[in-house]
Amino acid sequence: MSTLRRLWALGTGRFGILIVVSLVVVALVSLVWTPFDPAAVDARARWSDPSWPHVLGTDNNGRDIASLLMAGTRTTIVVAVGAGVVASVLGIALAALGSLTARWIRESVAVLVDILIAFPVLIIAMMISAVWGGSLAVVIWAVGIGFGVNIARVTRPELRRVMQSDFVLAGRASGLTTWQNLTRHLLPNVAPVFIVQLSWGMAVAVLAEASLSYLGFGAPLTQPSWGVLLNDLQAYIAVHPLTVVWPGLAITLTVLGLNLLGDALREAADPTLAERAPAARTHVPGVVA
Repeated sequence: MSTLRRLWALGTGRFGILIVVSLVVVALVSLVWTPFDPAAVDARARWSDPSWPHVLGTDNNGRDIASLLMAGTRTTIVVAVGAGVVASVLGIALAALGSLTARWIRESVAVLVDILIAFPVLIIAMMISAVWGGSLAVVIWAVGIGFGVNIARVTRPELRRVMQSDFVLAGRASGLTTWQNLTRHLLPNVAPVFIVQLSWGMAVAVLAEASLSYLGFGAPLTQPSWGVLLNDLQAYIAVHPLTVVWPGLAITLTVLGLNLLGDALREAADPTLAERAPAARTHVPGVVA
């Protein structure tokens, strides 16, 4: 709870939390209600300006942009959460193999991670999508694998550092197995670093899904997606520029919110910053009248 209080006390933390909560609320609401059917085509309402009842206007097919954005939020959350799960499992597995196994396995894992880390996440996602075709499942696995390597790279040295702690050595002396030490002592102590990396990874997943969908490797054209919507509207940007602003703004705010949430989590979870903060506030000089 103290970490959550410190997180909320930070402006970046509040912004990130509000963005994430807003996304979840909009996605849940879109399951049962949207202003219009996102797939409904109305030729008479093509290119309507923002006004009632189309508060954000319509696209070239007469579809309501607000409804498309609400439905696209579900796609964004599915990709972010799915890629986060894949990245978590892969990252923790590689970090554990690179820390708790025999030396030759540790060195092999370290070399593998160093090789994979040289490829940007989006490039890995594009290569996998080009081979297996474009779909949300491919995007989730591609981004999860790409960022799972980053999580392993950051978490592995933290695991090795915690392994030298007295409580871990005491647990090993008391008869705890490697798995018990990992679940009881190691993972809880590297959780702050892991959570920060996970939040950044989810931001990358949102950006990657929008980019791949824009390029035709992501969500199918029949599924609402912010990237697909951008791809549909970018040809008309010179004539109807405002229609491109809304999906672009949604992507920007989401990625910014998740990145700022990751930064705030790093500050809130850092015990040294938490200890220095009260002292810093105590020694602020008063205003001289």
